[in-house]
Amino acid sequence: MELRIDVELPAEAVDADLRRLQRRLRTPGDALHRCATLSSGLPGLVLRHREADGEHYVYVQDTTLDRLAGFTVFNRLIELDRRADRVLRGPHSRYAPAYRRRGVASAVYGWALDAGLCLISGPRQSPGAHALWRALARRHPLGFVSLRDKALHWLGTEVDTATLEDFHTRMVLLGAGWDLPRFLRESRCTGDQRIFCTSSGSTREAMWPQAPRT
Repeated sequence: MELRIDVELPAEAVDADLRRLQRRLRTPGDALHRCATLSSGLPGLVLRHREADGEHYVYVQDTTLDRLAGFTVFNRLIELDRRADRVLRGPHSRYAPAYRRRGVASAVYGWALDAGLCLISGPRQSPGAHALWRALARRHPLGFVSLRDKALHWLGTEVDTATLEDFHTRMVLLGAGWDLPRFLRESRCTGDQRIFCTSSGSTREAMWPQAPRT
């Protein structure tokens, strides 16, 4: 399987960005200094969170080494129409090399999904990011949509290789409290929720579990 590979920034550029943000986190009066502190569930790491204009910023601090390990921003996307913008956020992350493959991004994404955010991937994913989304799908419903002219079309819970490689294909993860009917309704995503495409290109019926009633 081939992926539309994202460009990875040099480690020096990432470190410079993290040092700049760390200074802001330490500066009284700065918006970052007022971030709420949350548990990460990982030893020696805490999350600092703030929300602005519907976007969520999560900074991961290493309290043992007194440094910023990285951050994820759950962005609003101009590619989405108003209805879908109320539902979906696109995560963008930067982490220092020393903190990659340690479950840090998984903890941050997991926090967002447990908080009820629904996530949509970008047009490009690194192999590591794709693996992360697949791992998160063990606990949260994952599916595929096509995004064209600000409109979403439901493709299914699996797609064939050609569809996966299409520039307009995006992955979505549903947060706590969401099920597929609600997602389709509130995002105005078209398509039949009962159908997904298999690796051979044929289709068959499939249904996601319903979200628990509260």
